[in-house]
Amino acid sequence: MWSSKHLAFLFHIPRVKPLDHLVSPFRALFSTHIVGDEPILVRDFVHSALYDPKHGYFSQRSRSVGVLERSIKFNQLEGRKAYMKHLDKIYKDSDIAWFTPVELFKPWYAHGIAESILRTANLSVPLKIYEIGGGSGTCAKGIMDYIMLNAPPRVYNNMTYISVEISPSLAEIQRETVGEVRSHLSKFRVECRDATNRSGWGDVQQQPCWVIMLEVLDNLPHDLIYSKDQSSPWMEVWVERQHDRGTLGELYKPLQDSLIRHCFEILDLDKRQTTQSSVLSKAKSIWSKVFPKPRRCWLPTGCLKLLEVLHGVLPKMSLIASDFSYLPDVRILGERAPLVSTKKDGRSSDYSSYLDAKGDADIFFPTDFLLLERIDHYCSGWLKLNKDQSSKQGKKRRTIILDTSSFMEEFGLPTKTRTKDGYNPLLDDFKNTKFYLSVPTHNIK
Repeated sequence: MWSSKHLAFLFHIPRVKPLDHLVSPFRALFSTHIVGDEPILVRDFVHSALYDPKHGYFSQRSRSVGVLERSIKFNQLEGRKAYMKHLDKIYKDSDIAWFTPVELFKPWYAHGIAESILRTANLSVPLKIYEIGGGSGTCAKGIMDYIMLNAPPRVYNNMTYISVEISPSLAEIQRETVGEVRSHLSKFRVECRDATNRSGWGDVQQQPCWVIMLEVLDNLPHDLIYSKDQSSPWMEVWVERQHDRGTLGELYKPLQDSLIRHCFEILDLDKRQTTQSSVLSKAKSIWSKVFPKPRRCWLPTGCLKLLEVLHGVLPKMSLIASDFSYLPDVRILGERAPLVSTKKDGRSSDYSSYLDAKGDADIFFPTDFLLLERIDHYCSGWLKLNKDQSSKQGKKRRTIILDTSSFMEEFGLPTKTRTKDGYNPLLDDFKNTKFYLSVPTHNIK
């Protein structure tokens, strides 16, 4: 029987091969590899645990992202029970840790995204699409298939699709997947690099383009800030090796890092404190001393860095992002805390501390979509971190947040993922995911 937690992560099952229980000596080694003699920020710890070229989680698990041999024929399944049984068989028959929604619902998921682009894009200029973290290439192929079949021939013939992929093994899989249609190859390329590194993008590109990010935000590094009670100032958290050299601990410093400070100001945490009356502030101070309650807050600094780079180099981009809006059963403490999950002997288990993730566990975060919108407006140059709060030009972005079901009902073909009794896993099971759409307005310098 599937639990609610299993339902929530049908497309994000912890990405670990079942042989992880054989590599325990590596974990102690990697602990010292991530954190040396000097402390590092939490975001650097998370980045190393996930992306280190030799020992990082994704580098070690090239087969963690699966490609279905054939599309699921939902209209031949009786209902939910039959779908779950079919899905269980797919996982058991494959040496794959997880399948993305674009894979489970291919080609219909990608077709919905393609339709949203065609309805919104200015097709009088060549269509250019970037995908950050393209996984198995199924999204790219699905979008290109749809445009080839549904758009005017000149749109397909003149289009460019660029995948920015940090994993060399996944980059090769993408080339193979897209290459199944020969005409796609002249329009598609993979750039194997870190999308958050500004130098990899080259010169600023003024032409309109689209950027797609599916399940990317959840694995971007975050920072952590800490306060010992309700009235004490926030401190940035660093990770350091303990004196026994075998374990890791936290070190707290005043807010100094510029990326943390910018993210903190966008979140507006300090405003909640400064706008209180003096009487209320004194009462809160007394209360915090009598009943001290530590506070922990995770900041999406990796998202902020990525959007700063994207807005800087692609000022006229339109953005489509999809990710988790919340995660159930998280054991890590703090607002917007991640789920840190590994698999041992074929069974998934969650860690209660992010410090236990040493290259053997997936670390993924929920996305606060309203905060994402504020970061987007800030990086576009419209939202200012001062008293004015915004520029006088007016918003530079038009944005909308949609549940996955609402997005697919608007742009997709929901009948294609419906079973015989009316159950539709794409619309019914993905209650903890949303789409974020952001397009430029005319208010651009």
